[in-house]
Amino acid sequence: MARTKRTRACEFSEKERLKIYERDRYGCIFCRMGYMPTDNTFAKGTLSVMHYIPRSHGGLGVEQNGALGCQHHHEMMDNGNKGNREEMREMFRDYLKLHYHDWDESKLVYNKWEV
Repeated sequence: MARTKRTRACEFSEKERLKIYERDRYGCIFCRMGYMPTDNTFAKGTLSVMHYIPRSHGGLGVEQNGALGCQHHHEMMDNGNKGNREEMREMFRDYLKLHYHDWDESKLVYNKWEV
């Protein structure tokens, strides 16, 4: 099945993933901040790249829109359970702003007329 331009633009390429892994020093940003730790060794050891602006909202697959998260924290972000999503998004946003001084949330959303 052919993937649309939007789908391709919203996925992290291997090159972007590597940049994120290196920037985040191969660890979960929330674990590093000490945010709601877990004792689940598997969840802590399973890392993936999280979107700040979700793919479902057109969030681009670029390093300025992603960070590493363990399974525990990634699920918390995705599911928004226990009302932690907004707090985590704020922490995520602040983290990205620290790394990209010209960070602009509006530039992280797919626009078919600009991509």
